Amino acid sequence: MLAYDDLGEAAADRPPVVLVHGHPFDRTMWQPQATALVAAGYRVILPDLRGYGESGVVPGRTLFAEFAGDLAALLDRLGVARAVVGGVSMGGQIAMEFHRAYPDRVAALVLADTSPVAETEDGKTFRNRLADRLLAEGMDGYANEVIDKMLAPYNVTGLPDVAARVLRMMRTTAPEGAAAALRGRAERPDYRDSLAGARVPVLVLVGADDVYTPVAEARVLHGLIPQAELVVVEGAGHLPGLERPEPFNDAVLGFLDRESGGV
Repeated sequence: MLAYDDLGEAAADRPPVVLVHGHPFDRTMWQPQATALVAAGYRVILPDLRGYGESGVVPGRTLFAEFAGDLAALLDRLGVARAVVGGVSMGGQIAMEFHRAYPDRVAALVLADTSPVAETEDGKTFRNRLADRLLAEGMDGYANEVIDKMLAPYNVTGLPDVAARVLRMMRTTAPEGAAAALRGRAERPDYRDSLAGARVPVLVLVGADDVYTPVAEARVLHGLIPQAELVVVEGAGHLPGLERPEPFNDAVLGFLDRESGGV
């Protein structure tokens, strides 16, 4: 069973918003967005993916279809038939998987700093080796190595509270859960076809200085989708919702408000 927060009140004219965290984080990364969305009158559902945060640790391999199935089961428990589904990085890919598997349950997509492309053979090898490493060594060394890729390097020093928060999430993630997700992520399908056929509005966001999923890749993703908007968040790397929450939130709220009649 997933740990989650269910915040705000349901509104008849707007669906709930589900936000899916990335790897190796937890649902607390969405606090700036949840605060803004609830203040604007949205119901917000924040799950901890299986193996992360306060959800149960699941060793082995967790396929994206299982993550998406967990989200569907959570929405069933909460009586939510249809929602806006958003995610960052791996969470964005899980949102894409949810859209592929449960298209009728998606009112809109918010995809931040993410890629729809299936893993390459080299990428599969990398992710499986990283999973082995996390199980053998724990999370600390990995966290220290990637902090200046998760955040733009100037934000690691310029936003020390944000950097400390990101490091805390990474260091406290269970290695078994992170490794299981990495092995599942290595086997993810390609989402380009399902996105090209999307019949819902989609917001694509990306940090201007993201090195994992650069702006050029976000532009390609945006170009795949019939009803898509693209927002580049200046002064941010891979986690613009934490690095630059105000412009990120403005973009999400503007998108949702514009699309509220259609979702």
